Amino acid sequence: MQEFALIMAGILLAGAPLVLATLGETITEKAGVINLSLDGTIILSAMASFALASITGNAWIGALGGMAVGALVASVLGLTNIYLGQSQLAVGFILTLLTRDLAYFLGHSYSRQPGPSLGYWGIPGLSDTPLLDLLLGRQSPMVSISLAAIALCWWWMYKTSAGMRLRAVGESPRAAFGRGIRVRLSRLMACLVGGALVGLAGAAYSLAVKPGWGRPQGCEGAGWIALAIVIFGGWHPVRAAIGAYFFAALQVSGIYLQDIFPSIPAQVFQVAPFPMMILTLLAVNLGRIGFVQDMMRRYPFLGRFSGSWPITAPAALGQDFDPKKGL
Repeated sequence: MQEFALIMAGILLAGAPLVLATLGETITEKAGVINLSLDGTIILSAMASFALASITGNAWIGALGGMAVGALVASVLGLTNIYLGQSQLAVGFILTLLTRDLAYFLGHSYSRQPGPSLGYWGIPGLSDTPLLDLLLGRQSPMVSISLAAIALCWWWMYKTSAGMRLRAVGESPRAAFGRGIRVRLSRLMACLVGGALVGLAGAAYSLAVKPGWGRPQGCEGAGWIALAIVIFGGWHPVRAAIGAYFFAALQVSGIYLQDIFPSIPAQVFQVAPFPMMILTLLAVNLGRIGFVQDMMRRYPFLGRFSGSWPITAPAALGQDFDPKKGL
């Protein structure tokens, strides 16, 4: 039982940055904007967070710096797309390449250098319950922050008027504009909030999951996985978080399987989570294929195995709002 608690604790820690990144991208895409710069933003934020923490000696200042970097990158995407009408896909792809190379260039002097980390939080009252103490009591603060972020994001998105406006901007920007909502400003704010969460994910990698900075850092490719998880989660914060923990479970299980099957090359277990995630995405989206839907209509009993997970993107996703239509 203690071994199981340790595995679950590892999954919570490994999944914390992915949860933050997927929540940030979910907020951005709910507003109708696609941020393809996630991967580079996470790497640049990881470098900036560790560098700032090393300079100041305070890991929390480093985490705030990572959030600022994430918001800054997202602001470039938002301004060029929302206000200048440039392609968000092209700008996002260029940004992810630029920020990745910029991180390795600017962070060279901090590579493999000692520095502060966020350490661990002890939650009072859990020491009497050994399993809970292992699971949550001796964890990085990023685990608690990511769990709280899931609840707050869901509550804000579905239980507040601000969240309703965000979803209206993503689903039907013209209708939202007709209701007096400042569409472009709302989209920019969503980009900044989402970018800040992505930046915090980068800080979580270099200050909690794998303290330090180097090349490779260990977070390469996390942004692309986060983008896939957002689709896997149907643009819903709770489902996206479940997808993030699922991918983290694949990564952690790969580490344990290396000890169980030592004859298999370690690279197999390191790469395995990625094709597994692709297969999962294919399985989740299988019900959207035309011939599968025809079969389910022809044989209703198959619908029992298809599930009821709605995978519907915001209607305005990837579409540019007419810049002549006000703010």
